[in-house]
Amino acid sequence: MPHFTTSDGLSLFYRDEGEGLPLLCLSGLTRNGRDFEFVAPHLEDVRLIRLDYRGRGQSEWGDPNTYQIPVEGRDAIELLDHLDLPAAAVLGTSRGGLIAMVLAATAKDRLLGVALNDIGPELAPEGLEVIKTYLGRAPQAKTYEDIAAARAKAMTGFPGVPPERWLREAQILFNETEDGLELTYDPRLREAVLEGGAQPEPDLWPYFDALSGLPLACIRGANSDLLSKATFQEMKARRPDMIAVEVPDRGHVPFLDEPESLSALQRWLHMLR
Repeated sequence: MPHFTTSDGLSLFYRDEGEGLPLLCLSGLTRNGRDFEFVAPHLEDVRLIRLDYRGRGQSEWGDPNTYQIPVEGRDAIELLDHLDLPAAAVLGTSRGGLIAMVLAATAKDRLLGVALNDIGPELAPEGLEVIKTYLGRAPQAKTYEDIAAARAKAMTGFPGVPPERWLREAQILFNETEDGLELTYDPRLREAVLEGGAQPEPDLWPYFDALSGLPLACIRGANSDLLSKATFQEMKARRPDMIAVEVPDRGHVPFLDEPESLSALQRWLHMLR
């Protein structure tokens, strides 16, 4: 299975599939490359590269002090180096979008374009508080079926999502064992985030502005508690050329296989070709 070794000695897992435009997919805070399972079948003529961050998925755990956005951005660049890719487009979900913005400010020549999934340069406090309630804590539910049913009730911003989708997401987010469900990431990620903060800098707008000149898309869940409507509007004002869509009946984060999401991504990819 494909791994590469980072400059500080960690073995990180990645998936590299297909041919065409290199598209590096960067997942949410506690997630991994499987985060893009629902959208992957819809992305044609791309070389889909999915990274498991350090301490997540099938990648090696490290010092939790390194579970920080700048380090994860460095890992992403080192993956491109490992694959002999001078540049790639980036599809960033939540934390992955923050990493993409930091890369725009520090390694812009390695980016072909950026698509942000329900993330912007300001994080709504209510969404951050929700993250703190579960970060680093294994669920009390013991089976995939139990946690899928619990998520269906808890995720109030996602009305009408069928049970089988929640079940599949549960299988992506957790490992089922005889003793119950386990996290698919290092639980010490909690201390890294709480001690280091959820944002790399107090003001991220300069990082968003660093995306200037790059083909840009942003997908917002209409019920998102992390990317506010006000921040989304300011992003559009600063980048009138940004492909910007809201996905109805979705909170944080859209699955990306919704018609609105797919339309935005296809338009964005067309700009890159």
